[in-house]
Amino acid sequence: MSVEAWTSVLVILSFIVYVYIGWHSRVKDTKGFFVASQGVPAIANGAATAADWMSAASFISMAGLISFLGYDGSIYLMGWTGGYVLLALLLAPYLRKFGKYTVPDFVGDRYYSRTARLVAVVAAIFVSLTYVAGQMRGVGIVFSRFLQVDINTGVIIGMVIVAFFAILGGMKGITWTQVAQYFVLIIAYLIPAIAISILLTNNPVPQLGFTFSDIMERLNGIQVDLGFAEYTQPFTHKSMLDVLFITIALMVGTAGLPHVIVRFYTVPNVRAARYSAGWALLFIAILYTTAPAIAGFARYNLIQTLHNNTIEEVRQLDWATKWENTGLLAFDDKNGDGRIQLTPDTETNEITIDRDIIVLSTPEVAQLAPWVIALVAAGGLAAALSTASGLLLVISSSVAHDVYYRIINPNASEAQRLLVGRFMVGFAIVIAGYFGINPPGFVAQVVAFAFGLAAASFFPVIILGIFDQRTNREGAIAGMIVGLVFTTIYIIGVKFYQMPTWFFGISAEGIGTVGMGLNFLVTAIVSRLTPAPPAEIQQLVESLRTPTDEPLALADIGEEELD
Repeated sequence: MSVEAWTSVLVILSFIVYVYIGWHSRVKDTKGFFVASQGVPAIANGAATAADWMSAASFISMAGLISFLGYDGSIYLMGWTGGYVLLALLLAPYLRKFGKYTVPDFVGDRYYSRTARLVAVVAAIFVSLTYVAGQMRGVGIVFSRFLQVDINTGVIIGMVIVAFFAILGGMKGITWTQVAQYFVLIIAYLIPAIAISILLTNNPVPQLGFTFSDIMERLNGIQVDLGFAEYTQPFTHKSMLDVLFITIALMVGTAGLPHVIVRFYTVPNVRAARYSAGWALLFIAILYTTAPAIAGFARYNLIQTLHNNTIEEVRQLDWATKWENTGLLAFDDKNGDGRIQLTPDTETNEITIDRDIIVLSTPEVAQLAPWVIALVAAGGLAAALSTASGLLLVISSSVAHDVYYRIINPNASEAQRLLVGRFMVGFAIVIAGYFGINPPGFVAQVVAFAFGLAAASFFPVIILGIFDQRTNREGAIAGMIVGLVFTTIYIIGVKFYQMPTWFFGISAEGIGTVGMGLNFLVTAIVSRLTPAPPAEIQQLVESLRTPTDEPLALADIGEEELD
């Protein structure tokens, strides 16, 4: 069968599984809808967390960025993996012990303030919408190449599938769907990596082939011959300071991502939260240690396949023609010699490759079997859809639980809350679809913006809310607003209005670190200049760090002193 036929079969089969799980896991109460009734086993929650966290950016775009940036691309590996460790050690167990449904729930109760809750809701929605834009673009890219439909149609298909299991099953349906999606995406990532490693290095373990063979030495030589810096040379694309700031932004942004944090509310107790964090780290490491190998192998194969060949020879390659039809791969014989050259100079470079096609095209470039190529497409869809569903539920819960139930209508019935939650999932899917059709950037770039916004808004108030009794509502509100506004203005100005990177050359992807610093500073200063939190809130913070497995009794703690 052809690649397209295999893709159709595997995608349809996987979607049938997702839909069946969504139907089988349908819920009738808000606890099941928002936190899966807090009954998910640790190992299953670990797999779901890994799928939720390893989005289209991890599966589709990260290796592409590393392939283009070389050494400098390691910022994504270090930032995202280090951030997950930070989340698992410093935040997850304490937030689970706090016993609430959402991050705005924690902020609202810890800082005894409706205003703080609303600011957190705005930040959660803003971060989630930015993040989900990257996922929907990933869905569109996969469909446009492998099912030969336009990107807009692909996005709409993805919207329908996510809507089904997210609206019907809520967090419970999403959780068990993500467990299945994890195994689809990890198998899809490893099989071509192993096959290509054997072809290029004679080693079936990609990590070992990448590290102990001469493949990087060969790639460095090719890069230098073409006028590029060596693939392994550091700081050729970004300054050392920018690399540092981007890495920190990605780390603390990971620890502040609301759709990942909420996963630790779905397990039965604090002990299970700790174990699920460990399982998730193991599941994540399998892909993240493979990504650098995929990136290096992909760049080597692409250069060998495309550079200095005639356009006629290249267009005889079925995969090249089909990717060219998507607009994500382009050839331009600028000097008219009939051959196409890859060079570091944009004036003479004749091959344009979108970073987001590297992983998806690698099995085709290596001439692997059609079913392997199709499997990668199914894995890319699993990665994008799993994260998109988690993000959509964050948007839904932020409005339905934190605004409608906690502020507008505290007497709302289970049925009313569930209806609002499902309506908001549907509304958020429409917004996500718009961003998928009109994306503000390539997948990993858009996701990096979301991490920067999470770093600048959530991380400081969560970490101070756990470890600093003196932090009060005034400080938290001021810090979140300053961090979020500064970071948003900088990102939008640099990326869309040609504003110079005036803060020591820090890029839009790294400015979240500065926003986080401003948040910490403003929160600490304002908290010290205004009255201390009530005694019961300070006692709550003290109890939160006590190493017991019992959830806190929060019935009499919360927003008594409303703004």
